[in-house]
Amino acid sequence: MFAELRPQPDDPILALMDRFRADPRADKIDLGVGVYRNSRGVTPVMQAVKSAEQQLLERQESKSYTGLAGDPAFVAAMTRLVLGGEIDAERIAGAATVGGTGALRQALDLARLASPGATVHIPDPSWPNHRAIIEAVGLSCRSYRYYDPAAGGIDIEGMIADLAAAEPGDVVVLHGCCHNPTGADPTAAQWHDIVEALRTSRATVLIDLAYLGFGEGLDADAAATRLVARQLPEVIVAVSCSKNFGLYRDRAGVVLVLSETGAHRDVVQGNLATLNRLAYSFPADHGAKVAETILNDPALHASWTEELGQMRGRINELRRSLADALRSETGSDRFAFLASQNGMFSRLAVPPEDIRRLREEKAIYLIGDGRLNVAGLNAEDIPRLARAIAEISP
Repeated sequence: MFAELRPQPDDPILALMDRFRADPRADKIDLGVGVYRNSRGVTPVMQAVKSAEQQLLERQESKSYTGLAGDPAFVAAMTRLVLGGEIDAERIAGAATVGGTGALRQALDLARLASPGATVHIPDPSWPNHRAIIEAVGLSCRSYRYYDPAAGGIDIEGMIADLAAAEPGDVVVLHGCCHNPTGADPTAAQWHDIVEALRTSRATVLIDLAYLGFGEGLDADAAATRLVARQLPEVIVAVSCSKNFGLYRDRAGVVLVLSETGAHRDVVQGNLATLNRLAYSFPADHGAKVAETILNDPALHASWTEELGQMRGRINELRRSLADALRSETGSDRFAFLASQNGMFSRLAVPPEDIRRLREEKAIYLIGDGRLNVAGLNAEDIPRLARAIAEISP
């Protein structure tokens, strides 16, 4: 049987991580893997997380199963965080998942059960795993115009025109904030235009919300998701706790599904429970319990919000510093867009050959499409990075 298996292509991000680890150069810079790092190059455990874990250590009396959809208290806390109490609870189904990727997988499996012939529309570019998961569950995938590399911003006219091609029963994937890989988000006015286009198409929206709090703040980053949820009858939201709680390895996430009626909601909830049962029976609870503890404890919530704000502020300062350094080195505003984008990532409009040379000649590791993890930088790296980019890609 196994002789019939075909080798699978390497994940480009994981392959880049392996190459970085094997590089003996002391001055190497990793801007590929998508994790937050502090000024010491460490992905820290947040203080609120440590405090919540200490509470669990002292108070938790059982490691028994929760439920097929996870702990209802976690799902409720995440629903409040994302939707802000603005949506009728009778419309909302939800389930804990294994990270944000697990939430996307359950969301797409749910879409396949509801509409086996659906086409899933994703932005160009998008997180590479979007297409991989869509195709793995047996759905068709189509890209819509999103990013204008020349402007470093949204191609809103192209996006609206392409979204008009979506049909009822299709799914449109939107990044709720901090678009990965470009860091370019629609403006508030553009989000209203996007909602109107989707209202006309009657496609179901799937929002990937992996970086809540890393753009402009928790409520500001949730505003687009809340707008879509208020205005459209069917919305799915896949939420990750990896970045904003720093729970990368604990794999905590949630999928929220908004239906048009309460009766539809009950059927959706049953299907989510079944999908969890088929995938892993009961979702992992430790990371979910940590997040729920933080969200439901006022002191921990305040501590977490403050620390998240410091992380966001550091990323934004790195963006400004890199844009300034590149302006100085290149004598142009070619990279000025870096300062106005959001979240951990931006995409440099440089050819693959230059990305290869940055890696081989300068020990600077970026994804092959030019995506760089701004949160992987520290202030000391910026002058050398700017000089290297100016030299290799003038």
